[in-house]
Amino acid sequence: MMRSMLRFGLLLAVVLPAVAQLPAATNVPTPATPDTNRWSTNWTALFDGQSLTNWAVTDFAGHGPVTIESNQIKIAMGDDLAGITWTNGPLPKTDYEISLEAVRVAGGDFFCGLTFPVADSSCSLIVGGWGGGIVGLSSLDDQDASENDTTKTMYLETGHWYHVVLRVTPKKIEAWLDKEKVVDASIVGRKVSLRPGAIYLSEPLGVATYSTTAELKDFKLRLLEH
Repeated sequence: MMRSMLRFGLLLAVVLPAVAQLPAATNVPTPATPDTNRWSTNWTALFDGQSLTNWAVTDFAGHGPVTIESNQIKIAMGDDLAGITWTNGPLPKTDYEISLEAVRVAGGDFFCGLTFPVADSSCSLIVGGWGGGIVGLSSLDDQDASENDTTKTMYLETGHWYHVVLRVTPKKIEAWLDKEKVVDASIVGRKVSLRPGAIYLSEPLGVATYSTTAELKDFKLRLLEH
C-alpha cells in the first residue's frame, strides 16, 4: 500500500508541472460566413469607406481613374464609360434592396449607371443619361432607359447628392431618388437584360458613369423581410 501511494505521488510530481506549462486555452475563431449566406435583412455595407476592397475598376476602354477621397469613391471622367465592379462573390438575385448616394461632379451624362442582378439576368438603373436628364431601366423587352415605360425626364443638379434606392422582387423593379419614386416596373412576363455594349463588364453589380465624373458613398445592401 505504501509503495502504491509512493508511486502515485511520484507520478503527480512529474505530470503536474508539465500540465502547468501547457499554453492557456484560447477562443477558436468562428469560420467566416459563406458568401451565399452572409446577406441579411440588416443593411450590409458594400464599401468600407477606405479602399476598393471587394471591388475592381471596370475594364472599360478609355476609362478614367477611380480613387478614394474623404470616404467616397471618385470615378473620374473617361472617354466614355468608367466605373467599378463587385468582385466578392455571389449576390442575392431577388427580394433585396440597394442603397447609395451619388453625385455628378462634372460632365453632362449619367453619373449613376447601377447594374444589378435580376433572377438569372441583369439590368441597369440609369440616372442622368442621354444628356443629363433621363432616368430609367436598361433594358426591358430590349428597349433601353430612353425608350421604355420607365423613361422619366428630370432635372438632376450637378453637385447635389442624390439618395438612390433600388428594390428588386420577383414581380417588380422599383427605384427612388431622394424618396421620390422614379421607377415602378412590372417584370412579370418581360425580358430583363442589359443594353448592348460594354456595360456587361459591370456584372454582377457595378456603378458606371458616361463621360462624367461622379462620387459615391454609403453603398449598402439588404434582403427584404417576408
